[in-house]
Amino acid sequence: MLRKEVQRLLHTYGLKAKKALGQNFLVEEAYLRRIVQAAEPLSGRVYEVGPGLGLLTRFLLEAGAEVVAIEKDLSLKPALEAYLEGLNPTLLFQDALLFPWEEVPKGSLLVANLPYNIATFLVSRLLQTGRFARLVFLVQKEVAERMVAAPGTPAYGVLSLRVAHHAKAEKLLDLPPGAFLPPPKVTSSLVRLTPFPSPDDPGLFKLIEAAFRTRRKTLKNALIHAGYPRAKVEEALRALGLLDTVRAEALGLETFRALRSALTV
Repeated sequence: MLRKEVQRLLHTYGLKAKKALGQNFLVEEAYLRRIVQAAEPLSGRVYEVGPGLGLLTRFLLEAGAEVVAIEKDLSLKPALEAYLEGLNPTLLFQDALLFPWEEVPKGSLLVANLPYNIATFLVSRLLQTGRFARLVFLVQKEVAERMVAAPGTPAYGVLSLRVAHHAKAEKLLDLPPGAFLPPPKVTSSLVRLTPFPSPDDPGLFKLIEAAFRTRRKTLKNALIHAGYPRAKVEEALRALGLLDTVRAEALGLETFRALRSALTV
């Protein structure tokens, strides 16, 4: 039924999904309900990025959420307003990357089928604001696996550590391409992040980014290459009981925190 509704809206308003904006509309009711359930309780203001034609928006509103939907594509405005008529969401037609996320109420929620081309950057920024109680969103499966990856696994990297620094991360389920219209060329995943109090730490992530910038190098050589003094690096590794041959992907968040402390003594 929802698939036909999307097709009707697209036809009625002369619209086509824009690949450049990552428009793949989720049309399976069971998955839409699962997203809403994963975000509950809907006690804070719910921000949705990329509502598209408003299917998830409608499910959120009908579940009692106060929704602020941010849509970059102004051509969707007539269809979105018509589909959500009488439900009273706040619709903002602007670029989510330019939105003042640092000013949203504390305890807010993000619930969204995120445009995949901005997902990594946007999620990282939202975590850094410290304003969100939960973030529940769809992303490309590969990105979801990076977000929840453990040390020593191929997907582990800077994004894994950024997420771990700010939140508990869960990959809840995978969604096949056929659940969307048009179907993307990738599998999608539903992710839930539950932030905990953890101030942003630019110095820590400067170190982590340097450590992973040249993954083929040992941690020691990567840090020296990034400009950290050789003597300091060697001393810090010895103090932490780390071998000269260790690589960045073997270290967990707490070890990186300890390494930062050792390098700044």
